[in-house]
Amino acid sequence: MARKFDAGYYFSEGFHSIFTHGFMSFAAVCMIVACLLIMGSFSLLAVNLDHMLGDLEAENEFLAYIDENYTEEEARALQSQIEAVPNVSNVTFVTRAEALEDWKEGRAENDLLNSLQPEVLRDRYRIHVADIEQLGQTVDQVEQIGGVADTSVALEIAQGFVLVRNIATGVAAVLIGILLVVSLFIIANTIKLATFYRREEIAIMKMCGATNAFVQWPFVVEGMLLGLTGALIAFFAQWGIYQLVAKLIIQGNGLSLVTVTSYTSMAPNILMVFCGTGALIGVGGSLLAIRKFLQV
Repeated sequence: MARKFDAGYYFSEGFHSIFTHGFMSFAAVCMIVACLLIMGSFSLLAVNLDHMLGDLEAENEFLAYIDENYTEEEARALQSQIEAVPNVSNVTFVTRAEALEDWKEGRAENDLLNSLQPEVLRDRYRIHVADIEQLGQTVDQVEQIGGVADTSVALEIAQGFVLVRNIATGVAAVLIGILLVVSLFIIANTIKLATFYRREEIAIMKMCGATNAFVQWPFVVEGMLLGLTGALIAFFAQWGIYQLVAKLIIQGNGLSLVTVTSYTSMAPNILMVFCGTGALIGVGGSLLAIRKFLQV
């Protein structure tokens, strides 16, 4: 009964087997779609938060104010110490006069502003960080440098983005794990149902000397087809959901910090991950279901 690998035969048998138990096949595809949509949604949220954190790291800075008793030369001499602090990527010195001009910019001209002297402000440094997650530690280390009198930093915004991203990643990992197990269970039961319909045929093939691979491959193909079908449905459903949410965010654009990465730019990677995960779930479930027949 042994025969060479025949892809056409295996795909034909696997494809037709799907329709012999249509309801279970439908349930399996739905679970795979649900699993991939949840995985994709939280992953895309994490990707967008990472992108926004990257923008904050590129643009975010905090100010270090120098002791008012320091001369400009003494204040400039602190730059090397600040640059030596871990996580500091760029340092810019701002004189009192430059700080005053920056402060006046965008404000209406009046006698009070015109009478202000640079001496009322302090020399300062604009400090950019490499990793926004370490912003708090970096600020603490800069404050320890002699001559730094105070700092100004929007720490809550950075910590908020990091917290939301970490929560999204953690929730996604837990839900993905649960749904993967459920998907494998449903795929396995779908394939078991297929083997039940073909139990006599399988027994005859084994008695005639059919190899394990010959018996196994149609069911593996069936599971893979179910997984890939679910992956393709999930991919396009995710696209529609993402575009809808992105449109709502853009229309509501109340927070200037919120940006949305284009789905099209990520589509090839998303499709590859979805298809790989779907196929893995399908094949894994099939192997779990058919293994007892390989021991006969």
